[in-house]
Amino acid sequence: MNYAIILSGGTGSRLTGLDVPKQYYQVDGRSILSYCIGTVSALERVDRYVIVAAMQWRDTISGEMALLARTCPSVTDKFHGFADPGENRQESILHGLNVLKQIAKEEDLVLIQDAARPLTSGELIENCFAAAGRADADGAMPVLPMKDTVYYSVDGSRIDALLEREKILAGQAPEAFVYGPYLRACERLSREELLAVSGSSEPAVKAGMRIALVPGDEQNIKITTAEDLKAFARMAGADCCI
Repeated sequence: MNYAIILSGGTGSRLTGLDVPKQYYQVDGRSILSYCIGTVSALERVDRYVIVAAMQWRDTISGEMALLARTCPSVTDKFHGFADPGENRQESILHGLNVLKQIAKEEDLVLIQDAARPLTSGELIENCFAAAGRADADGAMPVLPMKDTVYYSVDGSRIDALLEREKILAGQAPEAFVYGPYLRACERLSREELLAVSGSSEPAVKAGMRIALVPGDEQNIKITTAEDLKAFARMAGADCCI
C-alpha cells in the first residue's frame, strides 16, 4: 500500500502581505493546498492520504475537498484524516506517520509532500514511489543539479573553498520512504535533534537508509516568496493581488 502525508501546518512567515497562511491563499478560485490535494488523491498509486493542518483550518479544507470530490471522488474516498502540526516540519511529519500507524505496514511506502508545491506533477510522484520501492532502496527524493558555481564560506564574509558543482544537488519535495524504517528513524531522534532537522531525508540518512535520487522538475516550485506566488498565479492563468 502507498500513503501520502500532505504538510499544511505552516504559518508561511516568510511570505508577508497575506491575511492567511500561503497554502490557503486563493489562486483562480482555489487554495494552493487544493491543487496539491487534487494531484495526490487522483493518483491510482496513492491508496490513502493524511493532511497535517491546524484545527482552525480543517473546516475550510473539508469544504474545499467536498467541492473537488464532485469531479474527483477519490479526494474524499482516500482521505484518512488530519494530523496536528508540530513545532517544526519534521515533527509534523512524525505526527502524520503516527496517524498512519492505524493502517500502514512495515513495507508500505509513504510520500511526504508540501502543501506549498502546487505544481508537483503526478509523474514526479510516481517516479518517487517507483524509486523508493526498488529492492536496493529505502526511499527516494527528487534532486536538481546546481547551475551556478558553488562556494563554501565559514563565516559568510569570505570564500574558503570552491565546491565541486557536479556533486552538489538541490533537493525537492515530495520524498518517499519505506514506512517502517522511516518511522523508526524519526522516533529515534531526540526532541532536540527532531527540531533541528531541515529536510525530510535527514533522519533517513542518519539511520543508514538508502535514498535513491530521481530527476527533479524545474516547474516544481515551492511557494516561499511573493515572487514565487506571482509566478504560480501566472502559470495558473490567474491574478495575484499581493
